[in-house]
Amino acid sequence: MKILVTGANGFVGKNLIAELRNRGEHEILAYDSDTGEARLHEFARECEFVFHLAGVNRPQDNSEFDTGNRGFTAALLELLRINRNYCPVVLASSTQAELDNPYGRSKKAAEDVVFAHAADWGAKVMVYRLPNLFGKWCRPNYNSAVATFCHNIARGLPIQVNPDNPEISLVYIDDLVSEFMAAIRGEECCHPDGCCFVPEVYTVRLHYIVDLLQSFKRSRVELSVPDLADPFTRKLYSTYLSYLPEGEFSYPLKMNVDGRGSFTEFIRTADRGQVSVNVSKPGITKGNHWHHTKNEKFLVVSGTGLIRFRRLDGDEVLEYRVSGEKLEVVDIPPGYTHNITNLGETDLVTIMWANEAFDPERPDTYYLEV
Repeated sequence: MKILVTGANGFVGKNLIAELRNRGEHEILAYDSDTGEARLHEFARECEFVFHLAGVNRPQDNSEFDTGNRGFTAALLELLRINRNYCPVVLASSTQAELDNPYGRSKKAAEDVVFAHAADWGAKVMVYRLPNLFGKWCRPNYNSAVATFCHNIARGLPIQVNPDNPEISLVYIDDLVSEFMAAIRGEECCHPDGCCFVPEVYTVRLHYIVDLLQSFKRSRVELSVPDLADPFTRKLYSTYLSYLPEGEFSYPLKMNVDGRGSFTEFIRTADRGQVSVNVSKPGITKGNHWHHTKNEKFLVVSGTGLIRFRRLDGDEVLEYRVSGEKLEVVDIPPGYTHNITNLGETDLVTIMWANEAFDPERPDTYYLEV
């Protein structure tokens, strides 16, 4: 299918086209303000589906709202009619269409033009009244508070936050694109009046968004990760990372180094424990301790080693040979003293997970030889 996407270089257009290309099922006719009118005539003749995303939201003069929103929509539909092309049309509108301001009136007028096209010519139309959007590739310091907050907080720049702490509704860009994919298949979410919607909408306070973003910035120092079980937090975290300065994708970890090797904390969480990287030099044994409640998982990813266990009330020693050539996880249960020895001639590298972050006030670690 040939799919026309207007506003192809905009935030929604870029994400939509990226996913259409990923799927490789359709030919994309990408139109933006610099494409040229001749190409638009050609696209209007060839297309079999239209995503009309182009519009004006930050003009120099309010008259441009009507020209760019209602006017261009009417011109596009006229081109389709001239070519007797009554293919489905998706219009990206805005919840602002319900408001009496120049932008809102122009979006409502564009909706009316689209619905009239459907009534007059029997074409299928889908009008999405979208709230605020967030996600990767949104332009900061333009018309998205989330994009601006992500950009500035990631760079340590000041932000301006409305002291009234308003509640805003947000749709994540990937959820919108998924809904658009469903629309292509004829599985769109629409009300009986023809207005369509994205099922996943998040209604949150502005200060809550800022607090989350600032916690994401601190997480590199604290070695934490956010609560990714919460869908909004997970999507906002992905959005935040997409705004990192390109020279700051990496961040250092504190390596605790001695003659035996090193031990480095990687991730600490309040509810999923801690992940660390342990490096042992050849012939070195580490551990010889046990825990009341703390439990661990060891995964050797390089080298060859031996993990040994002994119950506190027993004499039998259990042994597990481990190697980076055959990845396997060894559970470290409470009540067993344990150690790990590097049997090879190269460094032994072990990923270690513990069910709780290390607390120096309550280490739950007691020395005892295996």
